[in-house]
Amino acid sequence: MIKLHQGGVYLVNGDTIMPEKTDPHFGIREFTGRSFSREEARRETITYSILKAHNQGTSMEHPRLRFDCLASHDLTFVGVIETAKASGLENFPLPYVLTNCHNSLCAVGGTLNEDDHRYGLSAAQKYGGVFVPPHQAVIHSYMREVYAQCGSMILGSDSHTRYGSLGTMGIGEGGGELVKQLLEKTYDIDYPEVICVYLRGKARPGVGPQDIALAIIGAVFEKGYVKNKVMEFVGEGIENLSADFRHGIDVMTTETACLSSIWQTDGVTKEYYDCHDRPEDYKKLKPGLAAWYDGLIEVDLSKIKPMIALPFHPSNVFAIDEFNSNAEDILHSVEEEANKIIKTRFRFSLIDKIHKSRVKADQGIIAGCAGGTYENIMAAATTLKQGRLGNDVFSLSVYPASQPVMIDLIRKGAWGDLAQAGVSLRSSFCGPCFGAGDVPASGQLSIRHTTRNFPNREGSKPGEGQMAAVALMDARSIAATALNDGALTPATDLDLDYDHPRFSFDSGVYQTRVYNGFRKGNSDVELQYGPNITGWPEMGALEENLLLGIASVIADPVTTTDELIPSGDTSTYRSNPIAMARFTLSRKDPAYVGRAEEFQALERKRRAGEALPREVQSLLETLSSSGGPAVTAQNTGIGSVIYAVKPGDGSAREQAASCQRVLGGWANIAREYATKRYRSNLINWGMLPLIMDGEADFQSGDYIFIPGIGSAIKEERESIKAVLIRADKSSPLTFTIGELTGEERRILLAGCLINFYRREIIPV
Repeated sequence: MIKLHQGGVYLVNGDTIMPEKTDPHFGIREFTGRSFSREEARRETITYSILKAHNQGTSMEHPRLRFDCLASHDLTFVGVIETAKASGLENFPLPYVLTNCHNSLCAVGGTLNEDDHRYGLSAAQKYGGVFVPPHQAVIHSYMREVYAQCGSMILGSDSHTRYGSLGTMGIGEGGGELVKQLLEKTYDIDYPEVICVYLRGKARPGVGPQDIALAIIGAVFEKGYVKNKVMEFVGEGIENLSADFRHGIDVMTTETACLSSIWQTDGVTKEYYDCHDRPEDYKKLKPGLAAWYDGLIEVDLSKIKPMIALPFHPSNVFAIDEFNSNAEDILHSVEEEANKIIKTRFRFSLIDKIHKSRVKADQGIIAGCAGGTYENIMAAATTLKQGRLGNDVFSLSVYPASQPVMIDLIRKGAWGDLAQAGVSLRSSFCGPCFGAGDVPASGQLSIRHTTRNFPNREGSKPGEGQMAAVALMDARSIAATALNDGALTPATDLDLDYDHPRFSFDSGVYQTRVYNGFRKGNSDVELQYGPNITGWPEMGALEENLLLGIASVIADPVTTTDELIPSGDTSTYRSNPIAMARFTLSRKDPAYVGRAEEFQALERKRRAGEALPREVQSLLETLSSSGGPAVTAQNTGIGSVIYAVKPGDGSAREQAASCQRVLGGWANIAREYATKRYRSNLINWGMLPLIMDGEADFQSGDYIFIPGIGSAIKEERESIKAVLIRADKSSPLTFTIGELTGEERRILLAGCLINFYRREIIPV
């Protein structure tokens, strides 16, 4: 079904796979008439050509990229614009699309969501942006429909910024990286490894894009096979996939932890651009004669079955029929994981979902950038023509990805067919993907064609005894399950013809409602601030030494961004950094905020020149007398740090880092960082991304002293010496920080990117 090749491979003429041999010219000459070195062949990938075209620097080993377009939704754009404004923003120098799809509905009441939307429109008018009002489109559908171009690059402040199926390299990053683009700076990376994803064969009827995506995620995630790499999709199997089918696979590549994705383009891609009245945005993209890849994933589409990703990660994948055959044992392991997460007397159960040897779900959702496409919803409508949902527990909601999708579903009758079947029909809204809509009841199991099923992602609050869970499935199998009163059913069990009329795109609603102000900014326009919209608090520069109080120790194998800063109702305060910060780790370690604030209070005293508590002053004196350089309150910053084994999987939301910084955080300590974007968020907010080997013998309340950290950053030291201090003992520690660009070092020294771009630059 899926084969991972070990080591590099050549792809010759786009269809012949040659594992790398000792002779780098092995077998290539007879197919191409010439030899290729590895370096020559590396330049034959689609990825190389796009990165080269966007590189503003002189080296392709360390490209400095400028993007063609930016995109943010209403969970992030206020923070991005306020950060850029504080850093010297005058206008948007490239198209910046502000969509309103994450907080279209208010989770806790009040005017906060609409206040943010009003702010977004005023910012688009002032700086020359594009404003997509609520309920018009989810962010990634709009970007596909209007802004994707073959060979272009889009940067978004959402992790699922993926448009590779349209020949566009999309990258999801924290807001700080968008700020840099708005200030006409660059996105600086090491040239990424590129992994070939070779598709062959044809998917069986009833198998949808989510099934293919989940199978790939299950094969690669735990191995880290594509982590921070680019996935380049090629192969004869692509011609058997529609554009919507490709989108559905592509957007889920985020869950593999890759950096980006790109697909070869063909007649199907051209038809998509023609349909959307943008024929000029199509061009043929394909690998050269002999392209060299750092690895290869071989996917036989014909052998993939309908899949399910069980809680609590998209990589926890099983074929639905295999899961149904062994459900009790598998669900027991999921329960054990859930009860580790809850850490209360409340016990979460899934075994009780087994009825007469079948697992029954309580809720179904088809929504968002992955599920809400025209073909997915049409497939669900086709299925549900065979029956009705009934009036028992199981419910099904459908959210189209955009108004043009909804309009065509209405015109073709599918919208009415779904309503007749008992489906709840909604507007274009991302809420179910992150717990701001259709939150299941406690103890329920929801099956969803959305992007993630992390703990609490559906909106439950385990700390308060509220616990639900999500399993990911394709729309086709969700609809088949709906026919069976919620009993999990692979769509291949039904004999259905999924052919349907082609999609017809009507841009009229966008022409009517979307504000397109690129290059039309008016500096006289006043930004419209609601009562919840506040600027960033002052953040100091990095001192020569740091005294860090350990505010939280998380021993879980992976810590998601949703656990660092919960989504759902907490995100209502996204535009108020101080209010938002009080939710940091609230569902993982509720005592964290109090501990962090205690250390922050010490730093405020220090910066104000006030006397520190006697025990802290004595500690500084002891450290100063240890034989090294003088340690004083004037050259030693005080703050907090968290330890997590592998933090940052999931969302690009910078609040996972910025909220720690607002509370006085100066660093994270980890064995490794789950994604590049989380590490970038830490750096952009002035937090040290420290790495340590081995187990951490830390406890909350311990101190870590890092002498000479300012000099270590300036001098690019490979290792950083520190001391763990607790009441009964002290012991040496050694950290590494990984490679930093010159600009990243300056940002850390300045204390955050706002300070740096205000020209509070410390010479390096």
